[in-house]
Amino acid sequence: MTNIAMWSGPRNISTAMMYAFGNRPDCTAWDEPFYAFSLVHHGNDHPMRDEIIAANDSDWDRLVARCLAPAATPIFYQKHMTHHMLKGFDRGWIKGLTNAFLIRTPERVLASYTKKWSDVTLRDIGFVEQAEIFDMVADHLGHAPPVVDADDILANPRSVLTKLCEACGIPFDDAMLSWPPGPKPFDGVWAPHWYNAVWASTGLSKPETKPIELPKPLQDIAETARPYYEKMRPYRLT
Repeated sequence: MTNIAMWSGPRNISTAMMYAFGNRPDCTAWDEPFYAFSLVHHGNDHPMRDEIIAANDSDWDRLVARCLAPAATPIFYQKHMTHHMLKGFDRGWIKGLTNAFLIRTPERVLASYTKKWSDVTLRDIGFVEQAEIFDMVADHLGHAPPVVDADDILANPRSVLTKLCEACGIPFDDAMLSWPPGPKPFDGVWAPHWYNAVWASTGLSKPETKPIELPKPLQDIAETARPYYEKMRPYRLT
């Protein structure tokens, strides 16, 4: 049994990565376990807030226990948003998982995020929390955990996913390279708002190459987030 926690912020091809793992016959996928918890305890507004809270567990201890428990399949893939790990709640349990980190340039994250929800802050994109969790896991392991960059995965999915699987102690499966279009049974209740593009997909698309131009308030957020991205980038699997 391998419980894989993939740590990223939003709009980071995180759902496509979940679909890649979730398409494996030996894998159970869990979509953003702590989303409802974050909404309840942080109090922030989000699309479909009431529906998300009503449909999902928001108890920290129960969620942690489920993350650490075995699933019905050999692989248990957990798509985690780093900003859901709120201050004041012990993150030590994360050391009991096989952890990996999915990074993306803050400019592309912000450009994608604001297409869906205009209200965004540095905290909403999870760069600070991702670096904190990365440091904690690296300190625990004595070496850097696996890091994958969204652009690298999109440019060469087979190669990068093969290296990611090896780093996580599991075999690569060709089923990770494509999936049927449309909703998935493991999608969160929030999927109708956020997942229209990935529902239309049947695999990992080519990386975007068009330069991103952000308005100054968003560019300021990107510049603040960039050091956290650059901190993890040297460890990425390519």
